[in-house]
Amino acid sequence: MLKFVSALALGVAISFGASSAIFAQDNPMVGGAPMSPEMNIIENAVNSADHTTLVAAVQAAGLVDTLQGPGPFTVFAPTNRAFGNLPAGTVDTLLEPANLETLQKVLTAHVIAGDYSAAELIAMAEENGGSFGLTTVSGDLLGFQIIGGSLKVIDENRSVADITIADVNQSNGVIHVVDTVLVPN
Repeated sequence: MLKFVSALALGVAISFGASSAIFAQDNPMVGGAPMSPEMNIIENAVNSADHTTLVAAVQAAGLVDTLQGPGPFTVFAPTNRAFGNLPAGTVDTLLEPANLETLQKVLTAHVIAGDYSAAELIAMAEENGGSFGLTTVSGDLLGFQIIGGSLKVIDENRSVADITIADVNQSNGVIHVVDTVLVPN
């Protein structure tokens, strides 16, 4: 059973154990482009060839200004391949102006207020018996569970995402690249 806690309630110091490591790069490359911790989430995302669908969706949803704001935000950024794994026509339907609210909900279900490194997420899972949950900006829940020694992100429909690139630090938060689009109820 997942224990869900509010991201706002977690404003406490977290200790790190030796088993809390996900390998992150000092200067990560994402989608063939270097990511700069001096740039914000949007400024970096537009440079990633692996995130063109996500960037187009964020633009269509009118969320560019929000994600360029001070944050901090933790973003679980699905790749183009993740969007391609959705049922045929899903992305096109979401991008239609009539579906703006749904698109905004789906995208903000990938964002948590705060700056959570992979090590912090793992430590929180370990402190909570191997799993816990955080409330997203959309008000939905993302679950985090250690499975087979790896941290997994689980949406409300029980789809499981792997973090393929962790700790892509930004001036206004952090991005964790994921291989699955996280869909809220």
